[in-house]
Amino acid sequence: MTKVHFIAIGGSVMHQLAIALKIKGYAVSGSDDEIYEPALTNLRQAGILPASFGWDATRITPDIDAVILGMHAREDNPELIRARELNLKIYSFPEYIYQESKDKTRVAVGGSHGKTTTTAMIMHVLQHSQKQFDYLVGAKLEGFSQSVNITDAPVIVCEADEYPASVIEKRPKFHFLHPQIAVLTGIAWDHINVFPTYEIYKEQFAIFIRQMEAGAVLIYNSSDTELSDLVAAEGRHLKLVPYTMPIHMIRNGVTRVFFDEGYADLEVFGGHNLLNMHAAKLVCNELGLTDEEFLAGIATFKGAAKRLELIAKNERSAIYRDFAHAPSKVKATMEAVRQQYPDRQLIAVLELHTYSSLNADFLTQYEGAMAPADIAGVFYSKHALEIKRMPDLDPELVKSRFGRKDLHIFTDRPAFEAFLNAQQYNHTNLLLMSSGTYDGIDFNGLARLLDK
Repeated sequence: MTKVHFIAIGGSVMHQLAIALKIKGYAVSGSDDEIYEPALTNLRQAGILPASFGWDATRITPDIDAVILGMHAREDNPELIRARELNLKIYSFPEYIYQESKDKTRVAVGGSHGKTTTTAMIMHVLQHSQKQFDYLVGAKLEGFSQSVNITDAPVIVCEADEYPASVIEKRPKFHFLHPQIAVLTGIAWDHINVFPTYEIYKEQFAIFIRQMEAGAVLIYNSSDTELSDLVAAEGRHLKLVPYTMPIHMIRNGVTRVFFDEGYADLEVFGGHNLLNMHAAKLVCNELGLTDEEFLAGIATFKGAAKRLELIAKNERSAIYRDFAHAPSKVKATMEAVRQQYPDRQLIAVLELHTYSSLNADFLTQYEGAMAPADIAGVFYSKHALEIKRMPDLDPELVKSRFGRKDLHIFTDRPAFEAFLNAQQYNHTNLLLMSSGTYDGIDFNGLARLLDK
C-alpha cells in the first residue's frame, strides 16, 4: 500500500488532497501545528486527523513513499529535516499532483483572474455530461463533495496558481503541471510580496508557455493585449486557440449566450464570466464535447462560492458577495453588476485584505476601480495590518490612490455596519468584494437590509 505523509496537512487544499488519497486507498498520515475548521472536521471524519498538534520527527519513517510539504511549513521543520536525512521523496502540492496524473490528459487553467470560475465551469459541464475526471479547484463547488479528487479517471482539470509551490520550492505552482491543454485568462500584476515587479510576474507566464510540450493546446484570452503579445512571442510551438467575448444579450436581467447555432440562458452574468465561459467551452471541445452538450450543461451553472454569490434579493434589489480583491477583478465585478442592472443604483464596498492591497504603493493600481459605483466604500482593519506587520494606512491616502474623494473609508466593523444600515436599497444593488470577512460580518444576516 502507498504510504503518504503530509507536513502541514491542515491547509485548505492540502487536507482535501489527503482525503482524496485516503479514499483512493492510500495509507495517509499528517501533522500540523494548528488546524482550523472546516479542515478539522473534514480530517476527523476521514479518520486522518493527527492525534496531537505539533511537529514530531518520529512520524517520519523509512517506509513512507512520499512526503507532501504544505505552504506554511518552514525549512527548519523537524519532520522535513528527518525526511531529508532519510532521502525520502519530498513533493510540493503541485509536484505531487503531477506524479498522480502523469498518465492522464492534464488541463490547467491559469491567469491572474477567473481561474476558479473557469475551472468550475469545465467541471460542471463534464459532470453534467457524465464524463469521468479528476480535479483540483480552489473553492467549494455545488455538486462536488471535495475540492480535490484523485482517482483512475483519464482526465484531470486543475486550477493552476502562480503562487510559489512550497518553502523549499519557490517556483510557481503552475510550472509543475505540464498540461496538454492549458487556459490563460489574462495577466494583471498580483502577489507583490513574491513578485516585486510586473516584469518578474509576467515572466512566470512566459516560462509556463515555454515549458508546454510542442503541439499542446493553449487557449488564451486574445482581448488581453499583454497576454496576446506574450503568446505570440513564446507560443509558436503550440496549437494556439484565441478566445474573446462570445455573442450574448441581456433581457430582463438574464444573460443569453450564443455559440454556433445554439444558445443558453444563464444563471451567472458579467463580461468576465462570459469570457471564462468561452474558455471553458473551448476546453470541453478539446475533450470531445460538442457545443450543444456544453450549452446544456452551462445553463445550470450557478457559479463558484463567493464569486458574484447572491446573498439576498427581491424584485427591486439584490446583495452580492464576490471574492474580488485584485484591481482587475474589482473592475470586472463592478462592471458586471452595472451592466446587468443598468437602471439600479450600485453601492459597492471593497475590503483591502491581501498583502498587495494593503501596500500603499500598490494601491495606485486601484485608481478608477470603484468608478462604476454610485456610492463607494473601502474597508480595512487595523488587525489585518498588524498581522501582516504593515504600517497604518491614512484614509486620505486611500481616497487619493482610488481617485475618488467621496470614497467612504471604514476601519472597523461597527462603523461599516452603521453605514450599511443607513443606506436606502430601493432599486439598488449592494456589492461586497473581499477575500476576507470584513472582521466577521454576518453575510447571511444582511438580507434584512432589503426589508427596510
